[in-house]
Amino acid sequence: MNPSAEMFEYHSWANRTILGRIHELPSTVLHQEVNSSFPTIAHALSHIYAVDTMWYMVLTGTEMPEALQACIPLNSQVLDSVEEYGSAYDALTAQYREWLQSEPEWEQTLLLNNPFAAPRHTRLSEIMLHVVNHGTYHRGNVSTMLRQLGHASIQNDYSLFWYQENTQTLQP
Repeated sequence: MNPSAEMFEYHSWANRTILGRIHELPSTVLHQEVNSSFPTIAHALSHIYAVDTMWYMVLTGTEMPEALQACIPLNSQVLDSVEEYGSAYDALTAQYREWLQSEPEWEQTLLLNNPFAAPRHTRLSEIMLHVVNHGTYHRGNVSTMLRQLGHASIQNDYSLFWYQENTQTLQP
């Protein structure tokens, strides 16, 4: 498997792993306010989903400013349950996997017109690494938020992913 595609599989597995942990807890945890990077765990999950969606749009041909505008509402759209987040993440993962089956040329560059920085030629592999890194960063926020709310988190490190039997079938 291509390293960029494998990193996406890790990202998908780690998202399902943290959602699975949240699913084990009282449903109120999702919307309980906490003094952290996000007001609630639901807000953090919405942010990860919105950014993943934005980058999927960029990878599949939408200019970054348009993709960003299209995804801003997703960032503030808080879902009611872990199951809803699981369904949304699963649907987006399916879209990514379909795109990955096209066997993208990972060293191909896009002129990324990032409204927060200057335009830059960016490789598809760099974008995928950013998607994964961004998700890892914010799953760390979720882990901290869980601890602040009095709950243990769950390991979702890349090195643990290596030891999973069949990451395609793990469900939260």
